[in-house]
Amino acid sequence: MINFLDISYLQFGNERQKKAYQVLTANRVLEKLSPYRPILVGTIPINIDMENSDLDIICEVSDKNEFIDKLNALFGSEKDFTTHESPKFDTIKVNFITDGFEIEIFGQNTPTTQQNAYRHMLIEHKLLLAKGKKFRQDIIDLKKQGYKTEPAFAKLLKLEGDAYQELLKLQS
Repeated sequence: MINFLDISYLQFGNERQKKAYQVLTANRVLEKLSPYRPILVGTIPINIDMENSDLDIICEVSDKNEFIDKLNALFGSEKDFTTHESPKFDTIKVNFITDGFEIEIFGQNTPTTQQNAYRHMLIEHKLLLAKGKKFRQDIIDLKKQGYKTEPAFAKLLKLEGDAYQELLKLQS
C-alpha cells in the first residue's frame, strides 16, 4: 500500500505524477502548509486523473481566519488566487495556478486522515488495486463522460443512494 502521507511515491509514478511532485516540491507547497498537516488527495495520487485535474490538498484548520490570512500571505500572488468559504461543509477552499497546475487547498476543523477526501481516496485506491486495469479504465471513461469520481465508482459498483456516503461504508 502506498504511504499517501509522503508524496515521494509520485516520483516513481506516471509523467503527470512526476510533474505534480516537481511542482509541489519546487514551490514547497506542502512544506509551507506543514502546520496544517496537509495531504495530497484526489485523482492524481491514484492515477485516475483527467488532463485538467487539479492538485487537491486537504488541511486541518482550527482557526479559519488565521488560515485564510496565512494562505493569502503564502500564495496570494499566485495566478487566479481565490478563496471561498462553504458554511454547509464548514470548509475553506483556496485555488490558484502554479507551474501549469491548478492547486486547490481545503481547510476543515477535522484531522486530515479523518477527512472524507482522504478516506475516499484510500477506499478508491484499494478498489482499483483489487479490481484491476479494466475497472480503472472504466472509471476513467466515466470521468471523461462527466462523472465525478465518487459517482463513477458508485455506478460501477452498483451502489444505491449518496455515492459519497455509500463509498465510505466500504472502508471497513
